[in-house]
Amino acid sequence: MATTAYRPGTSRPLPRVAGVPPRPGARAVADARATGGGAAGQHDGPPDTLVLGRRIRHLRTARGMTLEDLGRAIGRAPSQVSMLENGHREPRASQLTAVAEALDVPLRELLRPEPPTRRAALEVALERAQRGPLLAGLGVPSVKVGRSLPTDALDALVTLVDQVQRLLVEHAATPEEARRANTELRARMRAQDNHFPDLEEHARTLLAAVGHRGGPLSQRATAEIAAHLGFTLHHVADLPHSTRTVTDLAHHRIYLPHGEPGVHDSRSPLLQALASHVLGHTEPRDYADFLRQRVEANYLAAALMLPEASAVALLQEAKAERRLSVEDLRDAFAVPYETAAHRFTNLATRHLGVPVHFMKVHEGGTLHKAYENDGVVFPSDPLGAIEGQPVCRQWTARVVFARDDRLSPFHQYTDTTAGTFWCTSRVQGSAQGHFSVSVGVPFAHVRWFQGRETAARAASRCPDPTCCRRPPEPLAQRWADRSFPAARPHASLLAALPVGVFPGVDTTEVYEFLDRHAP
Repeated sequence: MATTAYRPGTSRPLPRVAGVPPRPGARAVADARATGGGAAGQHDGPPDTLVLGRRIRHLRTARGMTLEDLGRAIGRAPSQVSMLENGHREPRASQLTAVAEALDVPLRELLRPEPPTRRAALEVALERAQRGPLLAGLGVPSVKVGRSLPTDALDALVTLVDQVQRLLVEHAATPEEARRANTELRARMRAQDNHFPDLEEHARTLLAAVGHRGGPLSQRATAEIAAHLGFTLHHVADLPHSTRTVTDLAHHRIYLPHGEPGVHDSRSPLLQALASHVLGHTEPRDYADFLRQRVEANYLAAALMLPEASAVALLQEAKAERRLSVEDLRDAFAVPYETAAHRFTNLATRHLGVPVHFMKVHEGGTLHKAYENDGVVFPSDPLGAIEGQPVCRQWTARVVFARDDRLSPFHQYTDTTAGTFWCTSRVQGSAQGHFSVSVGVPFAHVRWFQGRETAARAASRCPDPTCCRRPPEPLAQRWADRSFPAARPHASLLAALPVGVFPGVDTTEVYEFLDRHAP
């Protein structure tokens, strides 16, 4: 039957967020030239430890206090105060309050997002670059950023970092447009906590239209949504190999496979196909447009399978009882673990106040998908792209592959250069091999989660190559000149999407298929 609830083209695309900052190392000069980057009190999420440390040092010295003076005032050793001022430790709220009282300033003065002086801004820019992947990947030794480093030398170093970043980006721009589009999309997702109100409203309207009252979406209700939108469903044995579904808009038919290997939930491909229709998707103009459409379709499908109101109620109750768990969300709505993990990232920050990161890592150690708004630093290339980058062997997403128990989730604390993170991870199979799916949060937020009592802990120094990327010396001496491995890269890593083409789809095969099945 026909529907009047939706028309193609009624959905707004994911917004482009102007001024989204790049990852550490990019545009360092522009950041350092400004002595102020935001209004007082405009602080979202955990404080930037580097900026916070410089503000504390600036206020301490302005009051003529030594490290020992401030340490005595807050009940901490001078060495701990030094670590705080150098941005090596994220303080607890109670400690921040004590520091503010000792310095006789309002707490909001410590939490201002801009460095206190131009010199401090330059120091933060250089520290940030030295802790990021750019300089470590180039093998550039670190410079101690102290008072003995002249300001003009500091300025020159920050300028040099920025120019190296610019040249690397320009050099890689032509063959790396697909990865650039991924990076930009991830920045937009981070800017709005991976939560899209327009898509949530689409889901609410569709669920209400079929009388869904909350809880898991059944197969029957999924078929009713298709019927409400005017589509009939047809399972076929000869679906084109390059497709998951095919939609015949002329005859309002959706063709689905009899059984697709690796797909554990048959609702997902159907809902994604319906989402593309609801959102007015057309042939993508370029790779960025394709990515936008894919994110929108996946998001809306998940919002239908795990409705916002029901899922948020379950999560808020679990948080109140300090037992948040992706597994419980999965079981409550009868969805695959990866779907539950993605949906958790949609809702955790906006509704629970919990920053979060997500990773999907191949058993070979490469990063396939990721999202973060909690400060974790993913491995990346000079463009900021993460796809295909090797993940540290000490991270939960890699350690989990060595576990014999694949039924229970694996939890681990990992000390990284960006702070300590707790992560829960599972391994799942697919036609492309095994993948780990992981969800993590900063140490300050682990108190809300099941699995926080784990004793598993690791330390990661990546991107320092001595952490896990450089082979142990005895192995290197034995094999460096006596081996030649043949790489096995995924074909999609070797070529960007041609403009105006559905990625990887044989259009002729699709049209011949539609001719065979058209009524």
